[in-house]
Amino acid sequence: QVQLVESGGGLVQAGGSLRLSCTVSGRTFYYTMGWFRQVPGKEREFVAGISWNTGAVYLGDSVEGRFTISSDNAKNTVYLQMNSLKPEDTAVYTCAASRTTFYASTDYRTPSEYDYWGQGTQVTVSS
Repeated sequence: QVQLVESGGGLVQAGGSLRLSCTVSGRTFYYTMGWFRQVPGKEREFVAGISWNTGAVYLGDSVEGRFTISSDNAKNTVYLQMNSLKPEDTAVYTCAASRTTFYASTDYRTPSEYDYWGQGTQVTVSS
């Protein structure tokens, strides 16, 4: 059974940093990983995506230059390093996995393209 488990969320002051981790268990092979975030009453927002297969990386417009995504294939883990955090980054962050290699940036940004989802971890940025 596939499980995605996020960790690393918490409370941080504006300007601070956090690193989220997403570990995949029960993996046969997953080609693409993504991070999304959501606040109540709003749509899920794409944050970052990475291809295990090609190494391609995509970031959402609102986090470009502040967040980075990386992976450790040996640990089946994807990381989201979040720097220069802002109060508007407050959200539940969830990782997702797809069994497909994405080649179009729009695929990374589309939640329905992903097959498995974690439970999410809360990130709160205080002003």
